[in-house]
Amino acid sequence: MSDDEDFADLIERHRGELRVHCYRMLGSFDEAEDLVQETFLRAWRGRHGFQGHSSIRAWLYRIATNACLDALTGRARRVLPHHVGPPYDPGQPQPAVVDPSWLQPFPDHLWEPVASHSDEPEARVVAKETLELAFLAAIQHLPPRQRAAVILHDVHGWPIRQTAQALDGSVASVNSALQRARATLRKHLPPGRADWAPSAPPTDEERMVLRRYMSAAERGDLAEIAELLAEDVRTTMPPYPEWLAGRPAVLAALSTSWDPTSPEYVGTFRMLPAQANGQLAAAAYVRRPEEHSYAPFAIGVLCVEKGQITEITAFHEPALFPAFRLPPRLDR
Repeated sequence: MSDDEDFADLIERHRGELRVHCYRMLGSFDEAEDLVQETFLRAWRGRHGFQGHSSIRAWLYRIATNACLDALTGRARRVLPHHVGPPYDPGQPQPAVVDPSWLQPFPDHLWEPVASHSDEPEARVVAKETLELAFLAAIQHLPPRQRAAVILHDVHGWPIRQTAQALDGSVASVNSALQRARATLRKHLPPGRADWAPSAPPTDEERMVLRRYMSAAERGDLAEIAELLAEDVRTTMPPYPEWLAGRPAVLAALSTSWDPTSPEYVGTFRMLPAQANGQLAAAAYVRRPEEHSYAPFAIGVLCVEKGQITEITAFHEPALFPAFRLPPRLDR
């Protein structure tokens, strides 16, 4: 095997973790894939200049971080619908939302722990730090360099000096950036979640709630859905800017879209469990009255507390289904 082939194999082993790193920086699964390719292209072009003063892993992270910073220059942060306007009210005019960039979900099967290699003594085994949507949304409020500092230092555990080197900054400037970033994050993180500690995996009780939710959606059972929803539940449906706050609003919307006699009838549903962002998730397929099979509709990511659903983020992006290893259609 040639040196170039050895180098290609060496950087390829880091594809998974770099994809997660770019996803955290960008909030976009699609763009994370592109930025990993850009990282590898930059690494390949600069391979003869790699001096070995740091590990290949740290070198690749530095390249990936700077590629992401370049991509973020002049770009608006990615958001969810509740970040850009009030909840939907049928009695009020809705504000115009001009070309927002939406957050995207991330498939769990591409989210793997990072194992140390013998040639990278400082590369520790990295646990699955949280990729919860709430954290992704919170970190998007940070300017890009603050975002990078938090991800490298607070998420990956890099020392301040190494973080500063990756960002071509001073230790003092990185410390300052981290202080400002943490203050901003505290304003946007969920109550009681002030750090990047991994969240606990879904419990058996929470998984039972998911199964009940999927079954009720397939049956169009509004009474069951009402039992499962918290009073203050929030539902968002990117790329649609409208979002709903509270159980009555959600049930009112479902009663229309699930009613076969309504002009807004969506169709019947089939549901499959999905794995996204380390959270409970379900993939919805819909069959319109004139169709003979179920087509991809949305990937819903759920938050469950005390046996009730407190939030549903339904990503209406059928193009993402293959990345989640979901079938292209379901038979009747």
